[in-house]
Amino acid sequence: AYKGRHWHEGCFRCAKCSRSLVEKPFAAKDEVLLCTECYSDEYSSKCFHCQKTIMPGSRKMEFKGSSWHESCFVCQYCRQPLGTKPLITKDNENYCVPCFEKQFAHHCYACKKVITSGGVTYDDQPWHKECFVCAVCKIQLSSQRFISKDEYPYCVDCFSKFCAKKCAACKKPITALGGAKYISFEERQWHGECFTCSKCSVSLVGQEFLTGQDDILCHKCGSA
Repeated sequence: AYKGRHWHEGCFRCAKCSRSLVEKPFAAKDEVLLCTECYSDEYSSKCFHCQKTIMPGSRKMEFKGSSWHESCFVCQYCRQPLGTKPLITKDNENYCVPCFEKQFAHHCYACKKVITSGGVTYDDQPWHKECFVCAVCKIQLSSQRFISKDEYPYCVDCFSKFCAKKCAACKKPITALGGAKYISFEERQWHGECFTCSKCSVSLVGQEFLTGQDDILCHKCGSA
């Protein structure tokens, strides 16, 4: 007898596998009797890792809506239990933080420490934003235009002041920022718009020209 209902001894069986329940543990679900194994298969959680039943009464871990045997909830790399320690998930696999950093994290080219978020790439190398600075004044370059020279980045001001060539006509720096063209001749350089005849100011870009001591002349003025 069970809860006011009665069975022949031979009829007292699991509704799913027909195994006898006489003098054995069983469970009831919606007035249907099941042996503990069938009840676990039918209603207990399945481990996300091994897909086996997590038996009632055993410890289980829950993470992102899935259940795990405690012994299955381990770091994919070192296989140590994760428990309630901080973890990082990649491609549906869980890693403890030290293993993830060792296997996957980028290390800043400047300070060699792990880049946990953000970061910039320069010269095919990862950098912290705060480490990616002008080689001279150390201002952060991640949010502004910069120019590279000899594998070092420079802000526009420092490049103009310390690295850029000076225009032979206007004496201002030639930064070539934004793809600006410049003309070079016998160790002198000019902005494209400054490369003009010293007498008549006609543009000499792409034209024949003659040179005096410091003057650049068009063919007409130089022949006069």
